[in-house]
Amino acid sequence: MTLAPGPDGRLRCSWCLADAGYIAYHDAEWGLPVTGERDLFEMLTLESFQSGLSWHTILRKRDGFRRAFADFDTARIAGFGAEDVDRLVTDAGIVRHRGKIEAAIHNARQAEALYREGGTLAELLWRFAPAAGGPSDGPGPSPEAAALSKELRRRGWKFVGPTTVHAFMQAAGMVNDHDPGCAFHGATERAQAAHRADGN
Repeated sequence: MTLAPGPDGRLRCSWCLADAGYIAYHDAEWGLPVTGERDLFEMLTLESFQSGLSWHTILRKRDGFRRAFADFDTARIAGFGAEDVDRLVTDAGIVRHRGKIEAAIHNARQAEALYREGGTLAELLWRFAPAAGGPSDGPGPSPEAAALSKELRRRGWKFVGPTTVHAFMQAAGMVNDHDPGCAFHGATERAQAAHRADGN
């Protein structure tokens, strides 16, 4: 990963420098541990929509996605039907891809099934996080991402291939893929270490 100075002169991962919103996401969210059920479902869903697009495109539409998908309340999304799919396909506030929209609804139903079994998304997803955190190995999907993708697909989830899951794990703080020279690498590392120390 390459580095470049931001508007304040601090070095950052260069992918985030397109605009102020992208920088804010990099500085305050990317790589910090996420454990809330809605937040995890949102992140995994948005990563599935990102496939074939830039994350910058998805981030700019995040508020639209939250509105369209009931603030990522899986119980509400699970109740969406064909009319909702037709409505969402015409919603310019999101990515209007019928297959991904249908997959998001389907995955909400899978999350609800997990809850009925007494499980949680946090337990399921974080089980696959590397024990020591740290950077992932190389640019491609990590073994942990491949394993989590396989488990999600075994459970019936859709649009959760290894590349999508790898990006999710980076964003959700399961690995620290900030460049070591990034001004936010250290804070992310400390946050991840604290999360592991708490036994989460």
